[in-house]
Order: sequence, then C-alpha cells, then structure tokens
Amino acid sequence: MENKLTKKYGLLTAICMVVGTVVGSGIFVKAGKVLENTNGNMLKCLITVGGVGLIMLICSYVFSILAQRHEKVNGIVDYSEVTCGRKFAYIVGWFMTTIYYPTITSTLAWVSGKYTCVLFGWDPCSDLHIAVSAFYLICGYFVNAMSPKLAGKFQVSATFIKFVPLLVMGVVGTIVGLKNGNIGEAFSANIVPEGGASGSIIAAMCAFAFAYEGWIITTSINSELKNSKKNLPIALVLGAIIVVSIYLLYFLGLSGILKTEELIDLNKLDADLIPKHAFTTLFKNEVFGTIVSVFIVISCLGTMNGLMIGCCRGMYSIAVRGEGPAHKMFAQVDNETNMPHNSSIIGVALCMLWMFQWELGLIRGKLPAIIGWENDELPIITLYGLYIPIFVVLMIKGKGLNVFQRFIMPFVACVCCGFMVYSAIAAYKIQSLYYLIVFAVITLIGILCYKGRISLAFFKKEESIASEPVTEASETK
Repeated sequence: MENKLTKKYGLLTAICMVVGTVVGSGIFVKAGKVLENTNGNMLKCLITVGGVGLIMLICSYVFSILAQRHEKVNGIVDYSEVTCGRKFAYIVGWFMTTIYYPTITSTLAWVSGKYTCVLFGWDPCSDLHIAVSAFYLICGYFVNAMSPKLAGKFQVSATFIKFVPLLVMGVVGTIVGLKNGNIGEAFSANIVPEGGASGSIIAAMCAFAFAYEGWIITTSINSELKNSKKNLPIALVLGAIIVVSIYLLYFLGLSGILKTEELIDLNKLDADLIPKHAFTTLFKNEVFGTIVSVFIVISCLGTMNGLMIGCCRGMYSIAVRGEGPAHKMFAQVDNETNMPHNSSIIGVALCMLWMFQWELGLIRGKLPAIIGWENDELPIITLYGLYIPIFVVLMIKGKGLNVFQRFIMPFVACVCCGFMVYSAIAAYKIQSLYYLIVFAVITLIGILCYKGRISLAFFKKEESIASEPVTEASETK
C-alpha cells in the first residue's frame, strides 16, 4: 500500500473546514449558558463572545506563522515536533487522537441526534436518541474513510447551509430589535437568578469556548491541502474572522427578537428551544421554527463531518512517525481511497466510547464522578496548556521572523492560553481535577506505547527531532 496522503483539497475546502468545524451546535447549545452567566446582559454577552473569539483569532494567527514554515503530515503534531521535539509532539498527537478529536466529535453526534429526535417528535432522552447519534457517527466515518472528496464537498455545502439561519437571525433580528427597542433593553438588562448570585463572565467564556473549538483540526489536512504553505494560513485567519463576526451578529439578532426575560426562561426550560422559538416569533409561524431545526441538524452534522476528518487521521499522524501501538498497521494508507482506514476505525471507536461516557456519566449520572465530567469543555485545559510550549519555543527559535511575529503575537497567545486554562479550572473546580487525573492516566498509557511496545525510556534525552526531520529542504520538495 502507498503510505502517503495526496493533495486533494483546495483553499475553499480549508476555509470551510475552519468555519464548518467551529460553527455547529455550540452557538445554539451554549448561548443559554452565556446568557445565564452574564445575567442576560447583552453587552457582557458580546464581550464574552468577542473575547473568546479574539483568543481563537490570536492563536490561529500564530499557528498560521508556523504553517507558512512547515508542511508535513498533521499540522498540530508537526508544529509541536519542530518546536518542542519528537516526544512532546507524540504527547500532543496522543492527546488529540484519544481525547480531543473524539470527545468533541461525539458531542456533535450526540447533539445532532438530540435535535433530530426533537424534529421528529421522538423522546430526546431515550435509547433511540443514542442509536441515532451512533448512526451519525458511523455515517461520518464511512463518508470520510471511503470517499474523502465527498466529505470535502459535504463540508463546503454544509458550511454555506448553516450560514442561512445565523445570518437571517443576525441581520433581520438586529433590524427588528433596533425598531422595537429590545436591543437597547438587552444592553441594560441584569436578571439576577434566585439566590442573588451574580453572573460570571469567566464561567461564560469557559462555556462558550466549546462554540469556538475545532479550528485546529484544519491543520490535520496539512499534507493534503494544495499549496498548503499559502492556503492554510489564509484559511486559519480568514475562517476565524468569519466565525467571530457571525457569532456576534447572531447574539445581537437574538436579543432583538426575544426579550431578555424570555431568553432566560427558555434557557431554564431547555436551551435547545431558543433558536426554534426565536424563528417562530420572528416569522410568526411555527413552520419556520421547524425549518430552522432542520438547518441546525445539517449544521451539526457538517461540523461533525469536519471533526471526523481529524478523528480519521489521528492515529495515522502518530503511526507514520513510527510511534504508538501497532504503528505499522495504523500507518497504512489504502491505494483506492487514499485514506488510512485502520486509523479511521480506531477514531470512530474512540468517538463511540466518549459518547457513552457523556451519556452515562453527565446525562444519566450512572458513572463515578471521576469519569462523569463534561467532556466537551474540560479538554480545553490541556489543549491550551499544550499550545503554550509551542509558542514559547517559537519566540526562542523563530529566526527570520519580524518582532511582531516572533515575540509580540506568540507572547499574547501564551497569555490567552493561560487565561483559558485558568477559566476552565475556575469554572469546573473539582471536575477539572477529575479530568486531569483521567488525562494523566491516558497519557501514561500513551507513553508506555511510545515505540509500539512497553517503553520505559521515554524520558531519556531526546533522540532526534523526527524520524523524518522537517527541514527547509523537505519543506520545499
């Protein structure tokens, strides 16, 4: 078998991956948490949405600097390797493969299943919901593993489709809100919940971080993107700007259609009802509420598809370096589909595992607290924590870059990452400790499997930067 991925994606696909893997369920599911933690004050909501968006934009810009210099197999792993060394890159790759990719992908499948059940009038808290969610995961696997070009086309189509409800709500809702005065009232609102507890922007930012997650997965198609040194940086930065703009506009439009009290009451009942009720109110017809539910399902599936792209390539990005368990098997690429099928299978299996952790632990409360935490938000602790060494080393070794690219932006990115880690820990407290324990155990398993066998020499002096070094010569070939 030919163990090399070919270049099959263009700039439009890359931009749609950034936007498509970010814009999905988060804006709909997490809007309620933002409203709750900001006491319904629209100014605080926009600060939250804009603040987290700015962090995403800063981090994506710094990664775009790395993307202009290095091109190999899997962006985030490659960037870790050329900055912090082979072993650090392995830990990053192991985390992305076993925790980050599958947790958020399974969450999107679960949310897609829930919206589907609501759409057809089925019980969203039943076993049928889990069956539908699992079906979506399997479909996502088959589309990506068997026909990656079809997956790319679906990604582009779903991205444009998901813009429809967001732009309609953002533009029309804002116009209506300026006329009826709802937006003005929302900016001065301060609805304190029972008990008199004040809202926390930090908690709101931590919750809404999920709505921005997924953009880093675009770097997983680094070696499959045509002219990636030029197109990937453009996709990262332009995609981030598009996402932040749409989110801000959506929140503004939402406050123009529904009064703050209505939004808070709907959030208490079920946050998933907010978009449907908003569109029903906007057009004064329940049909439009149903139509937007269809758009949301497509939106969620489009995001899940983009995330599945990362899941399918996760184990491959480790194995192609001669690392991890059964690396020869996971490094194989099929001649006909040009996809790493063995890696794809383990990717969808991990998604299934994390989806049941979410359902049994967080939703049904049948798992011990140490493994029953919210897996869509807590992994940002280690995600942003692992970014920091990459940015620090870029400042140290980034010869040839100007002061702005080498020092100012990486330093600001480090501060942003530190803030996100702090926010997650402050918001989840003991749950964050439980997550870190599980993360440590999974990382230890990965370390023991470093060379495809029980490895006790992991912490010895770094052997070499990579099994196939990323040099300037290899970059230009």
